Amino acid sequence: MDRILYTYFRSSAAYRVRIALNLKGLMATQIPVHLVRDGGEHLKPEYKAINPQGLVPVFGEDGMRVSQSLAILEYLEEKYPTTPLLPSALADRAYVRQLALVIACEIHPINNLRVLKYLTGTLGVADAAKSDWIKHWIAQGFEALEAEITAAGHSGGFCFGETPTLADCCLVPQIFNARRFDVDLSPYPTLVAIDERCAALPAFQQAHPSAQADAQ
Repeated sequence: MDRILYTYFRSSAAYRVRIALNLKGLMATQIPVHLVRDGGEHLKPEYKAINPQGLVPVFGEDGMRVSQSLAILEYLEEKYPTTPLLPSALADRAYVRQLALVIACEIHPINNLRVLKYLTGTLGVADAAKSDWIKHWIAQGFEALEAEITAAGHSGGFCFGETPTLADCCLVPQIFNARRFDVDLSPYPTLVAIDERCAALPAFQQAHPSAQADAQ
């Protein structure tokens, strides 16, 4: 079966999908789409024909194509339920999705490359103010996640239980971003501990930006 993943090594959304594919033992041919080089390859007409939003990732197999990382993760979970990334109980699945969506919908989008470029380019925001913006929104989101996971008592080493879930697929790339932007992670020991456990697993190691063919 031919699977393809349009990706960029430093895209946290693509990073989530790489982790999930690895956890499920699924191979996919990666097609790099550089978000910076030559004005951004994702903005070229040939890529816009693949994804009109001009975003990565895009996943395809069996003649279908889907964008948006969480939609891809849900697709993979439904089609390949072996090595599940969601718990069996309905309420627990909702909880894991809640954690994943805090990251994918509340933290990540307002620190996305296109948002940051609009801040510094169109709005003329200074680099120092941009840095403050990034740190503010990551810290606000991480504060909520730290409190939620700690209070819920579901974490058995990962965001939920003893094996990685969709929430971990989202958390690890966001912590990678936080470190890139020099966010102080000391207030979030639970999140850091989860990230360390994930980092010990080959599925996460192989999905890391530094391990990608297009990393430069």
